[in-house]
Amino acid sequence: MRPKNYADFHLYRNMEFLPTEIDQYVCAHSRKEPEHLHQLTRETYLKVLMPRMLSGHLQGRVLSMISHMIQPSRILEIGTYTGYSALCMAEGLRENGKLITIDINAELESMVRKHIAAFPAIDYRLGNALDIIPSLQEEWDLVFIDADKENYSAYYDLVFDRVRKGGFIIADNVLWSGKVLLPKEKLDKDTKALVEFNAMVNADERVENVLFPIHDGLMIVRKK
Repeated sequence: MRPKNYADFHLYRNMEFLPTEIDQYVCAHSRKEPEHLHQLTRETYLKVLMPRMLSGHLQGRVLSMISHMIQPSRILEIGTYTGYSALCMAEGLRENGKLITIDINAELESMVRKHIAAFPAIDYRLGNALDIIPSLQEEWDLVFIDADKENYSAYYDLVFDRVRKGGFIIADNVLWSGKVLLPKEKLDKDTKALVEFNAMVNADERVENVLFPIHDGLMIVRKK
C-alpha cells in the first residue's frame, strides 16, 4: 500500500512490512539468536537511543545465514552501531578470517568493545569510514553498508574495486520504512540518497542484485 498523501505518511511509516502474526511466526521458526546477542539486544534497548537501528533477530539470522553460505575470509562492515550485525556475520567466517567494522560514534565504543571482546576475528575501527576505507588493502568477500544514508553511493564506489569477483555487497535500510515510495518533492535528504542508491545499483551492469523486504530492506548485490 502506498500512502495517498504526505499527511497520511506517519501511519504508513510505522507499518510493518509483514503482519505482526506472520513476523512472529517467522521468528519462531528461525534459529534462536545466541545468548550473547540476546544480552546485546537487551542492553541496546535499555541504554541506547533509537534501538530500532539494531538488526534484530530475523535480520541477524539472515546475515548469519548469508555469511555461512559465502564462507568469507574478509568482511567489511560500514556502520557498527552496537555490534549486533558484526557478531552475526562473524559466525560464518572461515578459519583465520577477519571482519573489520567501522563506526564514527565514540559514545558507543565501550559497549561495542565489551560485546566483541570474546571474538578476536572482529577488528573494530573508530573513525570516519570515508577516510578509513581507502587505507584498507584487503580483498573483500562481503561488505555490509549500514551507516549514514547520504554516503551509501560513496561507500559503494569506494569498496567496489576491492570486492572480489563473485563477492557480495549488502546495503541495509534501503526501504527506509517505506519512505522510498514518497513523491520526489516530499523526499528528505536521507530518503533521496537511498532512492538514488537503489536506482544506481539496479542500473549497474557489473552486478546482479535483488532487494529483499526484510526488516527495513536489504539490497543484496553480487559482483559479476
